[in-house]
Amino acid sequence: MDRPWKDHRASARQWLALAATMLAATAVVTAWPARAVSETTVGGPFTLTASDGEAVTDATFRGKWLLVFFGYTFCPDACPTTLSQIAVALEQLGADAQEVQPIFITVDPERDTPKAMGEYTEAIDKRIVGLSGTPEQIAAVSQAYGVYSERHRTGTGRDDYLIDHGTYIYIMSPEGKFARGMSADTPADDIAATLRHLMTEARNRG
Repeated sequence: MDRPWKDHRASARQWLALAATMLAATAVVTAWPARAVSETTVGGPFTLTASDGEAVTDATFRGKWLLVFFGYTFCPDACPTTLSQIAVALEQLGADAQEVQPIFITVDPERDTPKAMGEYTEAIDKRIVGLSGTPEQIAAVSQAYGVYSERHRTGTGRDDYLIDHGTYIYIMSPEGKFARGMSADTPADDIAATLRHLMTEARNRG
């Protein structure tokens, strides 16, 4: 299929092959510790648009462990690298991956249409859901998760810009509560191990 964004951004499949050797160094990373913070107000209600044009909310994913990551499809390094590590972690989880839903929320709604987000995430792993929305919706969900983003011009053209953004992976519980956070450079092994630990704790409580 001829992808309309193919000439403008790096191929997600190429980044998947290179992910093991790439450094996610150019985006701004919020270095929070990877620990549970039950009293936090991270997250909350949102309404966004999936690749099929349908509206989705936070309640759409209730009952799943969410891996929430913010970025954009023109991202030169951190986004494809992190999403690729998430895809590998899903493979390592085996059957437990059915309890996990990764979502990739754009910080660049002007360029990242719902269709573009869907094509981008599907090229990495079909289980990752790409979400876009209006600038107002993206601003609201970014604020809810405390995500920083700032545009930097690289030329005079309309699309000549890059975006510095927070590259933090948020793990949300099946009840929609913040459970754990990890930096974007967390290896797939550690992502999978953290999810297994959280799932085991939840099962023991249940």
